[in-house]
Amino acid sequence: METSMAILLSMLFPAIAVVGNLIFRKSPNFRDSLTLGAAIVTFLLVLNILFNVGNTTTDTFTLVEIMPGLSLAFNVEPLGLMFAILASGLWIVTHIYGIGYMRGNNEENHARFFACFSFAIFAVMGIAFAANMFTLFLFYEVLTLSTYPLVAHKGTLAAVKGARTYLSILIGTSIGLQLIAIIWTYAIAGTLDFTKGGILEGMIAGPAVALLLGLYAFGIGKAALMPFHRWLPAAMVAPTPVSALLHAVAVVKAGVFTILKVGIYIFGIDFLATTGASMWLMWLAAFSIIASSVIALTKDNLKARLAYSTISQLSYITLGVALATSMGILGGSLHVVMHAMGKITLFMCAGSIYVATHKTDISQMTGLGRIMPITFGAFLIGALSIIGLPPLGGSWSKWLLIIGAADSSQLVMVGILLISSLLNVAYLLPLVGKGFFLKDQETTEPTKIVESPTLVWAPPAFTALGCIILFFFAGHIQAFLMPIIAAP
Repeated sequence: METSMAILLSMLFPAIAVVGNLIFRKSPNFRDSLTLGAAIVTFLLVLNILFNVGNTTTDTFTLVEIMPGLSLAFNVEPLGLMFAILASGLWIVTHIYGIGYMRGNNEENHARFFACFSFAIFAVMGIAFAANMFTLFLFYEVLTLSTYPLVAHKGTLAAVKGARTYLSILIGTSIGLQLIAIIWTYAIAGTLDFTKGGILEGMIAGPAVALLLGLYAFGIGKAALMPFHRWLPAAMVAPTPVSALLHAVAVVKAGVFTILKVGIYIFGIDFLATTGASMWLMWLAAFSIIASSVIALTKDNLKARLAYSTISQLSYITLGVALATSMGILGGSLHVVMHAMGKITLFMCAGSIYVATHKTDISQMTGLGRIMPITFGAFLIGALSIIGLPPLGGSWSKWLLIIGAADSSQLVMVGILLISSLLNVAYLLPLVGKGFFLKDQETTEPTKIVESPTLVWAPPAFTALGCIILFFFAGHIQAFLMPIIAAP
């Protein structure tokens, strides 16, 4: 199959799932099977692209040319293909989990929920294969609009308020800042094409470089860089499958993916290094890493704690770009995968606990590890990966980021990364300790193992296994990504 056709089909099948959910909304089994089939086919299409092109960059194909240097166009390059594999693969897992969660928790409006979910994957595929900043921006906005109903899904006052915060911050930053950055880039460079080595060198100089970078960094609100991070905790009112989508599959990963694309293909790493324009971003990312971790320590609600953990972990990737070193870029890119696998595990475990016990606060979960050993065991593995301990995938991305910081002689950043890992321990492992090693004082009955339904506990168990497997395949992923840091 031609690569261009495979790209278009990888966007078509999620769109088919959207329509299918709406048409067959009164046939839940058929509807859910149709969506699962679309997810599997999408993943196979992306694998087909992988087998056909590997880690090479393909020629761009244009659907619509708006004006010279401005077109709706797609291509394949290693970073985008990695993102597409990640998103399409995890779509299968989150859909299976979503079926179990929505049914097990007696949620309403399943058809609308899965339609919007599929629409979000359609947008992610467009972002992953975008050949220029214009195309990426269009699908970036589609992703925002498609996920808004998911955040507001429950229809409660809190859900509507959280969704409004979500939409206002993401739309406000993208229109008010990112769009200005894109127009400025086009005005000075005459193109928005993603080009190895960047397109801005020789086109802009002085403080203007840092200013333009700032418009991009803050305009890409989905990266949750402080102070434009409030939408992420606000969105935690959504059902847990949505939280998994936001944190691991689509939204925040689209944000940091865009940060990486801008750094590598718009500015160029060498250009950022020689101008020093990203120094301020490095320090802001470091502040976000520590500050959000400290806030996480204060949260008793499990999903809120995980939300602030995500803000911290996303800033790792921004830090990797801001370091403007090859190892920093590789570490940040690898962390997209490692964090996704670890964090989706944690969120699905949180949902599993909620379905089985309807408990949301960590203080309520004493002794639950004895009752739900699979769920809590999966949580432990995901947590250790986020912390960065071997033999789990997260250890490699953090190691590369440390090397990247050392390469740029930013020893303070090395310290920041190490302190952050200690803070990760402090806010993630107490849940496991309370669950396994403390007894619930309110319960005198003999301990019985009562896990959530199979479709709820099995997906996080699978992704926890993925965290282990990624440790042994991290070198292969790193080798796959090497072309993004090669000289143009």
